[in-house]
Amino acid sequence: MTKGYVHSLESFGSADGPGVRYIVFLSGCAMRCQFCHNPDTWKMTDGEEMEIDDILKKALRCKPYWNNGGGITVSGGEPLLQIDFLIEFFKKCKEHNIHTTIDTAGQPYTKEEPFYSKFLELMKYTDLVMLDIKEINNDMHKIITGVSNDNILEMAKDLSDMGKEMWIRHVLVPNRSDNDEDLQKLSEFIKTLKTVSRVEVLPYHTLGLHKWQALGIENVLEKEGIVTPTKERVQNARTILGAFNA
Repeated sequence: MTKGYVHSLESFGSADGPGVRYIVFLSGCAMRCQFCHNPDTWKMTDGEEMEIDDILKKALRCKPYWNNGGGITVSGGEPLLQIDFLIEFFKKCKEHNIHTTIDTAGQPYTKEEPFYSKFLELMKYTDLVMLDIKEINNDMHKIITGVSNDNILEMAKDLSDMGKEMWIRHVLVPNRSDNDEDLQKLSEFIKTLKTVSRVEVLPYHTLGLHKWQALGIENVLEKEGIVTPTKERVQNARTILGAFNA
């Protein structure tokens, strides 16, 4: 059985999918987002290696609380880096009639093999994809994350074409992902997708800066004095994107 590298587990999540969720945070991420609040998830092998049955056993103890569409969400890190684990885990979840959600930034997505066939297999057992679109402008996306967004936007289009429900998330960072023109372009892109049931704007926060400091990594946003966006800018982004106002 495929094991997964797990950063942490959360029993009663309420912000990572519909209803009450059991959240599995996997380790490993190839993106280097300037606003990352969990840089301790970047290295996959820093996580605890766990068996699928052991994780599921822990999760099923919480199943009585999964009313109103609750279930299991796998987040990260970047869960698609452990796609073999995800396929086996979600297959097991479906044997127990559990609603399954992936929270991903889409960075590993490619139509090259063997990834693409595995991705299509994974989607058979996935009810919802929460896709983080960090920034629509590719040049700024590279600055913010260190990678291109071409394949991420392609993934969004492909999920739409295959009829897979999506929530789109956008982290709002002053001087980075808070440009009105880019927000408008992101809005226009989202409107081309047929299966988006919810859009969320997540204001950047500085609560994870202590992790950067503990790991000895310089944080560019802290160096530039960038802090949480104002309520007015958050509302502005939510209005442009037609976002759910939590």
